[in-house]
Amino acid sequence: MTLRGRLTTAFLVVVLGPVLLGSIFVALTVTTVSRDRTAERLDRAATTVRTGISAACRQLQAAADAVAVVPAGERPAVAGQLIARGLATDIELDGREPHDDWQSCATPADGPAATIAVESINGDATIRAAQSVDDAFLDHLSAASGARVTLTGADESGHLLRITPESGQPLPLTLTVPATRPSFLYAVLPAVVLAAGLAAVLVARWLARTTTRPLGELAWAADRVADGDLDTRVPILRPDELGRLGASFNRMTRELQAYVQALTASRDQLRGHLAILGETLSSTHDLQRILQVILRTALAATGARAGLVLLLDPAGGQLVAQCGVGLAGHWDVPDADLPKQRLPVGEGVLGGVAASGEPRRGQGEPATDEPPCLTYVAVPICAPVEAGDEPETLGVLALYDRVGGDAFDDADLRTLRTFAGQAGVAVHNVRLHEEAQRLSLTDPLTGLWNYRYLRESLRREVERASRFGRMLTVLVLDLDHFKDVNDTYGHAAGDAVLGEFARRIRVGLREVDVAFRQGGEEFVVLLPETDAYGGVIVAERLGAAVRDRPVPIDPLRPDGTRIPISVSIGVAVFPEHGDNAQRVLAAADTALYAAKSAGRDTYRLADSADVTNSRVSPSVHEGNFDPKTAVPTGPRPPGHRRGR
Repeated sequence: MTLRGRLTTAFLVVVLGPVLLGSIFVALTVTTVSRDRTAERLDRAATTVRTGISAACRQLQAAADAVAVVPAGERPAVAGQLIARGLATDIELDGREPHDDWQSCATPADGPAATIAVESINGDATIRAAQSVDDAFLDHLSAASGARVTLTGADESGHLLRITPESGQPLPLTLTVPATRPSFLYAVLPAVVLAAGLAAVLVARWLARTTTRPLGELAWAADRVADGDLDTRVPILRPDELGRLGASFNRMTRELQAYVQALTASRDQLRGHLAILGETLSSTHDLQRILQVILRTALAATGARAGLVLLLDPAGGQLVAQCGVGLAGHWDVPDADLPKQRLPVGEGVLGGVAASGEPRRGQGEPATDEPPCLTYVAVPICAPVEAGDEPETLGVLALYDRVGGDAFDDADLRTLRTFAGQAGVAVHNVRLHEEAQRLSLTDPLTGLWNYRYLRESLRREVERASRFGRMLTVLVLDLDHFKDVNDTYGHAAGDAVLGEFARRIRVGLREVDVAFRQGGEEFVVLLPETDAYGGVIVAERLGAAVRDRPVPIDPLRPDGTRIPISVSIGVAVFPEHGDNAQRVLAAADTALYAAKSAGRDTYRLADSADVTNSRVSPSVHEGNFDPKTAVPTGPRPPGHRRGR
């Protein structure tokens, strides 16, 4: 049943219920009153009938006495006069023998009697006066009592009252009053009820319609809003409760529309930032750029004014700032200077988050060495972990001061934890990428760069030297008789020799110089912005460092054995000995063959079509190592062939 039907039914029940109950009450009351009035009428009629019969009996007694007191000869005349006057219907002058059909007024009759009589005795004479109980007599009683009087046993319809015989009223009579029905009232009452019911139905329908119409319009508007039509409004017909409800609904719809518009704009903005974030994560391994995009996306998602990303430096036990937006105070510096801002782990808000791994949010100024703010929220940046493992804290992501002045809530905290998780994945992936790249470009035995990175570095250094008009010296080094070391001392000793040789190379180079293991026992060194003379000096220094200190292999041999080693070196200069990376490397390799052919433990400078372009004189074009002076001493006679 609809709401309108329920309201109509409720109104009809409320209105027609009392009407019907009142009608029933009126009908019952009228019936009861009518019955009571009939009973009262019968009682009055019974009293009147008893009085009338008693009067008739007294009249008969008076007539009999009147006849009895006169002389016998006059009695017939007196009797005749009394009968003529209607005082009796019959007077028997000598009533010694009673009549069976005459009922004495003093004796109650057993059944209907046609005549009532009384007697008067005067001496030996008995005078009886009788009154015939005929229709005229009964009609006279009926007229006097107002009820129909009949002898008992008469078939009369209506309300009855039977009068039992008694002294002074010997007749069994029945009083009948016609059944009175207020026909007009019974006809009017249903008509009134019907009219009231019809009026109640019409009024109920009108009230239900006027009540449910605004509700129907409100339901229709709610359906339209649920379907996405936020321009729907409810018409306000009357300023009643439903009107106020409609006005509240319209205000709610307007606010919802404004909120949806703002949310849509924020969603589009966030979608743009997430697209940039996804593109950045998938297209680059630049950690600074990734963290900057994550930070700006978190600011857009939470409405924060400023933010900061710090990563943990395990070696120093400090948080190092990586990128920031909108920072104030001494933190308002370019991103390039942010790494100078460091915070100890375990102190302040940010240090506490890094130490405990638990997020924090609050109001008020944090520690003095942290960015100033009114409200803040900070979450740890953790590396992704397998199930059951403890998360590793990599840093902290912090936001400051929401736009509008509101404090950060739990929703902001959950949002920031999501971005911190992305930052953790990004940092972890970048470090894995760097580690994988390092492993792919370094030699695991010596720790030097491998041949793959050699080709990239040589090409890059040649391009830089060519662009800026600088020189680049290439050294190719090869351990002498290294096969004999493996054959004599074993491959473990050979690996120890290679590791120690790589360490001595690193010690003898500048920070800008780069060393590579090209393969086996052959190594390459790039000396940026170095001419041939400088390359020869480095070659002599490396040769002396290798020759002067045999390699100990005590961990391998308990007898303290030391292995003497030496190195042959080829030197080439860009662009003097080659105009590109391949040619200058090939020239250095050819010079190495020349050093091997010259007897090993020496160096050779590559041949050049124009030696005068080099700062190295022909006297140092080839030479031996002097262990005391570490300077070239001139050519050395050719010895054994080069062996690798």
